[in-house]
Amino acid sequence: MKIAIPARYASSRFPGKPLALICGKPMIEHVWRRAVLAADSPADVIVATDDQRIADTVAGFGGNAVITRADHENGSERLAELTDLLGLYDDEIVVNVQGDEPLIDPALIRLVGKALEDQPTAGISTAADQIKDEQALVDPGIVKVVTDKNGFAHYFSRAVIPYNREGGAALESHPYARHIGIYAYRAATLRLLATYAPAPAEQVEKLEQLRALWHGIKIYVADYDGPPSIGVDVPGDIALVEALLAEKTQ
Repeated sequence: MKIAIPARYASSRFPGKPLALICGKPMIEHVWRRAVLAADSPADVIVATDDQRIADTVAGFGGNAVITRADHENGSERLAELTDLLGLYDDEIVVNVQGDEPLIDPALIRLVGKALEDQPTAGISTAADQIKDEQALVDPGIVKVVTDKNGFAHYFSRAVIPYNREGGAALESHPYARHIGIYAYRAATLRLLATYAPAPAEQVEKLEQLRALWHGIKIYVADYDGPPSIGVDVPGDIALVEALLAEKTQ
């Protein structure tokens, strides 16, 4: 299993985000160190970036970085190129860890990787946990997922799914699932996705995983029961992450 961390320098809301300092270390180093805890070897963790400054920073703290093209539209396209650059076999598994989650749980990374190993008919695995807050249920920024009895995804949506016709969105009516944005792919799946056109629902919902479902790729959803990850979207999020890291060291 390889763990890949896509990291772009350009960002409309936070340029240079991977290099932003958190407790004196660049964010990409925090993510890399969490990923190493989930890997069999540090050599299995690769940062995929389009910027030499990020690659140099990764090399500086002892990590592996690979330069990819700058014209990719999304992270999965960058990972598809990475599979070719690394010469991965079609059945090798690549876990995609977002480069802006410095507190990601290593157990979550291992969970999705192992889930794909255990589900030979799936091309992708991901994770979900139960929504326990009414506000989170109706928040379009929190993606919901519905699965079949075997754990394979029916659909992902920003809307409340399934919709409770009798009682609206009450949490008591159904164990609603929150999708967690981490994926494991077979290398062959990444190469296929890079050739597929966007799905109609993907363009409406702005959810890239709907492309895989549209083209018939099965996505297995593993149940996760651990600490939530805090992503860094804007510079103001740095203080929150630093406060949480300080709590962990006390």
